[in-house]
Amino acid sequence: MSESPDAHSLLSASSQLNLMEVDTIDDKEFDIPQVDTPPTLESILNELEDEEEPFLLEDTSVLNTDNIDAYSCDTSSLASSDSGDPAHLKRKRRTQDFNAPVHGSVVRQSLLKGISAQIVSAADKVDAGLPTAITVSGVIAVGTSHGLALVFDNNQALRLCLGTKSTGAEFGAVSALSINHDCSRLLCGFAKGQIMMWDLANGKLLRTINDAHPPGTAILHVKFTDDPTLAVCNDSGGSVFELVFRRVMGIRSCDSRCLFSGSKGEVCCIEPLRAPPDFRDHPITHYSLLAMASLTKILVIGLKPSLKVWMTFPYSKSDPSSVPQLAWQFVPTQKTVNPVLAFCKGDTVHFLLVKKEDTGTIHVIKQRQLNLICDIISLSWINNRTLVLVDSHEKLQVVDRPSQEVLETLDLEQVQLVYNSRHFKSLATGGNVSQALALVGEKACYQSVSSYAGQIVYLGTKSAHIMALRNWRERIDCLLKHEHFVEALSLAWSFHEGTAKAVVGLYGDPVKKKGVVADKMVEIFFQFSEYSLKKCPDQGKIQDVVPVLVDYCLLLKRADLLFNQLYSQLAENMVAKGVFLESLESYIVADRLGHLTTPIMRDLLAHYHSTGKMESLERCIVHLDVTNLDIQQVVQVCWENHLHDAMIYVFNRGMNDYITPMEKLFAVIGPPLKYGRSLTDEEVVMGNKLLVYISCCLAGRAYPLGDIPEDLVVQVKNQVFEFLIRLHSADSSEEEEVFPFIRSLIHFDTREFFNVLAMTFEDFKNDKQALEYQQRIVDILLQVMVDNSDFTPSQVGGLFTFLARQLAKPDNTLFVNRKLFDQVLDFLCCPDDDSRHSERQQVLLELLQVGGVIQYNEERLLALAEKAKFYQVCEFLYEKNSLYDRIFDCYLRDPLRKEEIFSYIHNLLSMPGYSLKEKQTVMEKVLQHIQELITLDSSSSADLVLFHFPEEVQQIISELQDDHLLMEFLSHLLKPREGHHSGTILPVEHELHELLLDLFCRLSPQQILKFLQTSQHYRLEEALQITEKYHHKEVSAYLLEKKGDFQGAFSVLLGLLKEKLSLLTTEIERGVNGEDESLNEEKEDSKSTLTIVKDSLDNIIDLCNHSSENLYQQQREVLWFPLLETMMFSQKEVKGLGSIHTFEVLRELTMKVLNCMSSFISLPAIIQRILQDPVYGTGKLAEIQGLILSMLDTFNYEQTLLETTTSLLNQDLHWSLAHLHAAVTKGLHPRQDYCYICFQQYKRRQDSVEEIIVFSCGHLYHFQCLQQKDCEGAVCASEQQQSWSCYKCSSSQGGRGGPFTEPKRLPSTSLAQTCVTSVHHDAGSEAHGKKVFVEATLSLQQEQSWDQLSSLYRGPSRLSILSELSYYHSNEKTGLIIPGQPGAENFQLKLSPPPLLEE
Repeated sequence: MSESPDAHSLLSASSQLNLMEVDTIDDKEFDIPQVDTPPTLESILNELEDEEEPFLLEDTSVLNTDNIDAYSCDTSSLASSDSGDPAHLKRKRRTQDFNAPVHGSVVRQSLLKGISAQIVSAADKVDAGLPTAITVSGVIAVGTSHGLALVFDNNQALRLCLGTKSTGAEFGAVSALSINHDCSRLLCGFAKGQIMMWDLANGKLLRTINDAHPPGTAILHVKFTDDPTLAVCNDSGGSVFELVFRRVMGIRSCDSRCLFSGSKGEVCCIEPLRAPPDFRDHPITHYSLLAMASLTKILVIGLKPSLKVWMTFPYSKSDPSSVPQLAWQFVPTQKTVNPVLAFCKGDTVHFLLVKKEDTGTIHVIKQRQLNLICDIISLSWINNRTLVLVDSHEKLQVVDRPSQEVLETLDLEQVQLVYNSRHFKSLATGGNVSQALALVGEKACYQSVSSYAGQIVYLGTKSAHIMALRNWRERIDCLLKHEHFVEALSLAWSFHEGTAKAVVGLYGDPVKKKGVVADKMVEIFFQFSEYSLKKCPDQGKIQDVVPVLVDYCLLLKRADLLFNQLYSQLAENMVAKGVFLESLESYIVADRLGHLTTPIMRDLLAHYHSTGKMESLERCIVHLDVTNLDIQQVVQVCWENHLHDAMIYVFNRGMNDYITPMEKLFAVIGPPLKYGRSLTDEEVVMGNKLLVYISCCLAGRAYPLGDIPEDLVVQVKNQVFEFLIRLHSADSSEEEEVFPFIRSLIHFDTREFFNVLAMTFEDFKNDKQALEYQQRIVDILLQVMVDNSDFTPSQVGGLFTFLARQLAKPDNTLFVNRKLFDQVLDFLCCPDDDSRHSERQQVLLELLQVGGVIQYNEERLLALAEKAKFYQVCEFLYEKNSLYDRIFDCYLRDPLRKEEIFSYIHNLLSMPGYSLKEKQTVMEKVLQHIQELITLDSSSSADLVLFHFPEEVQQIISELQDDHLLMEFLSHLLKPREGHHSGTILPVEHELHELLLDLFCRLSPQQILKFLQTSQHYRLEEALQITEKYHHKEVSAYLLEKKGDFQGAFSVLLGLLKEKLSLLTTEIERGVNGEDESLNEEKEDSKSTLTIVKDSLDNIIDLCNHSSENLYQQQREVLWFPLLETMMFSQKEVKGLGSIHTFEVLRELTMKVLNCMSSFISLPAIIQRILQDPVYGTGKLAEIQGLILSMLDTFNYEQTLLETTTSLLNQDLHWSLAHLHAAVTKGLHPRQDYCYICFQQYKRRQDSVEEIIVFSCGHLYHFQCLQQKDCEGAVCASEQQQSWSCYKCSSSQGGRGGPFTEPKRLPSTSLAQTCVTSVHHDAGSEAHGKKVFVEATLSLQQEQSWDQLSSLYRGPSRLSILSELSYYHSNEKTGLIIPGQPGAENFQLKLSPPPLLEE
């Protein structure tokens, strides 16, 4: 409804009731206190809650509750002490009130003092009981726990008391109330199920309805529709009934019809669509729509012309204890007004737009939902854009529906809201309701909230409160009263711009609205200013106040108010004055404030000058209108404080003078440049500003920002040109050179000055006067710079580069003598001058690239460039004539670019655009200088040869005479490559590899082994001959092993080991005999020889380890026993020489051999061979004691490892199988007691047997329902072949599982599919029921469980360890993991118990 709430207030609506016809109530009978001048509702609503102390009820201790019936006493609020339900106390939670600073106080909460006093008085003095229900229309009716209905008029005066205490004793408490649209009838529903209709005109009882619904259920809701003869009611059984009132021959009757049965799902909330007076003729009212909310879904039905269901909408997943809510509202949408149903269950509010189509059908459109973070227990519209919600913590939230923004939150704890829990539990009739409905009833307060015409009334245990939206002025005044001026201005500005929410009382067209709000904002300005000066004298708070005033004044475009009244008020305080002036800067710089009054401008200059904030002053000046300033004073201040931008701006804008700033700047930077002194940082800044300023003037732009007025553009250009070409300055001396300004600019920054001229010349195409200035400036530049030693080659070259660019343009009008270009060429290419060689070459190259080449004879130019060694210039000329082979020489001779020659050759030979002849010429040039290229970079040369010259490899190699160079080249050429050229095959590749191997053997033996390991293109026989030729035994052994001759490789390495051991023995003998001069040298030699022995032994052990895996037992013994004998013999010799250290080392090495060979040779064979050895066989047992004990230790270790591993595996298997068995035999617990397909309870019929299927996910289905779903769209398999899957889980994953669905897509397949029969059946019927079982095989989910159990183990599985152990034992290998084994020295066995799986 778009009208003001005041238009339909209780005051105006109640005028329909003729209160004078009501019988006088005997005050003495009811002992009701006399009210002399009862207050009006309007006066109560307009009261501000902060102006007086809150209304206090009478002392609650005098409230007589002795005679209140226990069965009829309603559940009180969360804050009530006599609630009787401890669950409410657990739900209560205290939180702080929060008023959104942007919206202010949106809702006015007022206590209905008259009604509240009457409620308390009636309960105390006439035993009316506690309030249980309230409804509001034109009047306010309050029901009580003793069956009375108190009716109040608009003045809160009690006018009717309907019913008696005997009524309450018979019918119970009033559980529901409803008033028809003309306030002539009142319907009262009672806790024991009766319904009474009263005439509000005279207080007469018109009907008592006892049979409208099943007995034994309480009335939860009774509602009038727009038709006064039609009402609906909802009982605690969850059923909904239509009540049709008839009067025939003076006899009143009531016919009832069941609209919805509670057996199909219990309805706990109903809401008929009741149109306000403005929309009584809306076409949708003819359908008499009714919204019903059950525990699982929403239904919208039409009662007329015939009963029809128009829409059903299931809830999203929510808390079972959440209370469903319904609320209708007519909302304007796209030039029409249609009803919108808001409904919720939990924390999400959904909106359904209901509209009548031209065809006569009802169309329901779902709109954007509202998501909150609270459990909603009450939902009401307060206007067509604003909702008022109450959550389970009794927090009231005002929400703007379009923006979904919470505008305000209030605490309703002091209301002590009445709850309808006892009626939902039907305690008055024995409590025969479902648990689900009783759970919802814990938080039900339907009858405690009633809305009408923009006002909402809340019923408490001892009071009644009314909520209404504040008008816009009141919302602002509330903030002002609490001295929240910034928030008040923000709120007022939102009213001004039309962005505020829940606006009330702002009428008229947009211009009128803005004017009214602007006047209010001006009042706030002065209040805020006065407040800040009185209560915020310190600077910190003033700095927060003043910018706010300035900002809103400028937003309102009230600069006059800002600079006159407000500034005059603030200027009395020096701190506020300074803050005010400084706060203007941001608005001036942003061009929001372009004009200041003369007094404020004067104060601004003085303030910034006194505080030293000159940069801020400059930023302000260049954005202001300076025509009303004292120009001389401002210029003097700017010049003294180096505010050059501001000075230029004042001269330009204030006096249209564009030349004087240039003269002032030239006067500063000219003398240092003239005498060759270096410029200071300040002078460099001034010079740069001067260049930019000249550029802006010549381009028609103002400096530092904006544009020059169009009528002055040409004049300013001419003035600047005239200034630049002046022969002398105004105050010149006799020593001054001609054209001082141009000379100064060239000396300051030559390149940037020429760039300025180049940009300026672009705009001179159609300006004859400007073209003359252009030619004049060029002549002056040539006159000043040519043949002048004051300028560097770079500066002269810059000039001619600039000229060449201009001359190369098609529409060029400049004239330059060609001889000057020749003169510059001779100057740049002078061979006698080696200074600035790179600079001169770069200048000439740039000159040629911009078109200067057309000014020269190319032959003469090339000769001069070659003579001056300008190789880049030569390259430029050669490329122009396609002489690419000559470019090769340029790169090769240029010391700075030699490394780039390879990229040049590769690009030229690879890229298209070059002819075959040109490429062939370059290739021939490369082959001629190949040795030079390889010497320069062998790696890049190898890449070049591989990519472009693979056929000429033999020729290239034959030309290389230096063996070292050849080895380096071949090593890069033959190295493995990845990518596009990895498969390139060179001619005679085998010979190349063998040649490189030969070179390595002669020149770099340390690289041989790495080369053989990485390369695969050599022939084994030839490579073996080469290595044997140069006596590289280790390499020969590697080749023999690769060839497969393990015995030969072993013989070579064993011979090498014997040589090392013999050398070690010889060194020890010399040391013992004293042949060496120095004992230290002997030790060092011995250590180095020992290291060599260790390395040699490691090599032969690696060979034996690799080869033993592919050999038989006898072949292994042929390898290992000679090695063991060699080490033992050497150990015996060293022991006889008395070298203890060497003996210990050799003994460790011998033990290493024993440990390694024990992996491939059995321990008995090793012991037998040791005992047969003549060294040990004839000796004592002590000599072999160490070997024997070591072997026994190894055996004990392996035995312990095997036993531990077997034990762990047995424990794991037992644990895994026990858990799998527990998972399979575990009982299944359904989530709900209804089928997830038909949503009916699993025991649909009391006398029949129905099979149900329960899945491990907790979902339950009837056998027939699941069979029907699984057979949809496919031929159903036989029952024995049926593979059941959870329909809900399969559907949620993108498809419905069926008998032919891929098994791996069925995560919900049950572990046990159990047939459960209904508990209500005959004993003999069990034999007829079908039982569904599956074979005792692992299902998909059981297999997944087993995989999950397996994945719990990290690292190698214990089973794999045992398998490996058995493999080694089967191959007669012992000692799988021995501390002495290579790679296992640091091995540690970590034993831990099996992991525990939490059930």
